[in-house]
Amino acid sequence: MAAALMANVLYSGGFVLEKRALAALPEVTVRKPVRLLRLVVGSPLWLAGSLALASGFAAQLVVYRTLPIAAAQGIFVSGLVLLVLLSARLLGERTSGRERYALAAILAALLMVVLSLDESADTVSQAAPYQLVLLLCVPSLAGGVWLYRAAERRAARRHRLPTTGIEYGVAVGLLYGVSSLAIKGVSGYWTAADPGGALLGVARSPYPYLLLFTGAFGLVMSQAALQRCRASLIVPVCTTVTCLYTAVLGTLSFGEALPGDPLRLALRVAGTALAVAVLLGMPRHDTAPAPRTVAQPKELTP
Repeated sequence: MAAALMANVLYSGGFVLEKRALAALPEVTVRKPVRLLRLVVGSPLWLAGSLALASGFAAQLVVYRTLPIAAAQGIFVSGLVLLVLLSARLLGERTSGRERYALAAILAALLMVVLSLDESADTVSQAAPYQLVLLLCVPSLAGGVWLYRAAERRAARRHRLPTTGIEYGVAVGLLYGVSSLAIKGVSGYWTAADPGGALLGVARSPYPYLLLFTGAFGLVMSQAALQRCRASLIVPVCTTVTCLYTAVLGTLSFGEALPGDPLRLALRVAGTALAVAVLLGMPRHDTAPAPRTVAQPKELTP
């Protein structure tokens, strides 16, 4: 529990630091990844945010060793409250009434998932069949990259309304969901008794290679999206997609059984359905800025 709460603080603080650093940088784009990396690596504030995010991933390893996947995701998503508060305080971002209701509904939905857990019956699995993991992850990675490219094409159109970044958040969330499954897989090999054997086992698994792919693409995609959109909206969407993806597909692939009690099962299914419905109903565009009015010269009267 302590490691999960620490991960929340590190994630929220890391995203806010990166957002502040990106606001001071020239515009970045996924079409020029080398330039993007050169710009962000040259920012000490961005490096501090990245270090915080990396420490959050390390904390996840501890969490996945001791908690079921669905329970871990429920705790992780509670960090959204801290993120929204930090975004308002440090970034000056404001959310609309509709967006605040949507975020509250997401928190309620994921609380339902947490309430569906039964500590006496839930088990913590440490391994999953590689074939099943790849069958789930590869299409998800392709779908995330395709959705991001589609959002980029729409953003390039002239006379478009400002985007809220929902599509970006979903796309990056899919990549981070795969990354979360890979971290869960690596945690199964983590042992202090035989570190050499653990490293060898990890190297023979698909997990480090999934982490490399999601790390490289997720870094470039998330920074470009974070610079254009509000952190207080895009990060909660990304986090929700990651949590739902990991909770549902992680429970399936790692063989952690669904609740046997009908009430707990109903809570988990209803919570998942509510979160998905809220994501689908969130606004896709920010309010367009009011057009400038040009003062007309006064007519001269004789």
